[in-house]
Amino acid sequence: MSRDLPARPNLEHLKNQAKDLLRELQRQDPSAQLADAQHALAREYGLTSWPKLKTHVESLARPAQNPFVGTWTANLARSKRHPANEFRAATIHFTVDGDTVTITDGFVDTDGKKLHGRNTLNVDGQEHATDRAGYVMVARWRSSHVLETLATKNGEVVGRGTYEVSADGTTLTVSDGSGDQLIVLEKS
Repeated sequence: MSRDLPARPNLEHLKNQAKDLLRELQRQDPSAQLADAQHALAREYGLTSWPKLKTHVESLARPAQNPFVGTWTANLARSKRHPANEFRAATIHFTVDGDTVTITDGFVDTDGKKLHGRNTLNVDGQEHATDRAGYVMVARWRSSHVLETLATKNGEVVGRGTYEVSADGTTLTVSDGSGDQLIVLEKS
């Protein structure tokens, strides 16, 4: 007999199922042990052992990490910097909590001066006022690997940005939408 795990399997529920199955097995064979019931239950669910079933269920319980999360370092050789922003080095760190994305950046400008910034985005497709008077930011997920931003000041578009993580999760490409700047960063 083969059965499917529920969409959100619960390890405690499976342990209880194994105990119930143990009682049934012990009626037929009093020497049956919990490990026998666990093994039989795992096989019913299409896995070869209880440890594999347990590992599988635990992996389903862990949320997948957002591909943006982590620190990214600019690869200047692969990037096209804006003529007004010829920085020497850059790192960007992303944290994601639901639809709240915090971007912490660090740059070394052409004079060697270190600059730091931090932006928190509400990635819900709605307008949100920023710390700067008159500025409004809209951010939305285009897919799990693409984040788009639009900044306006007093109703006029003043900036666009697209952040795209490669399918393999190793490269982040940041574009300003004009083609003047395309920054390629690699996962640190």
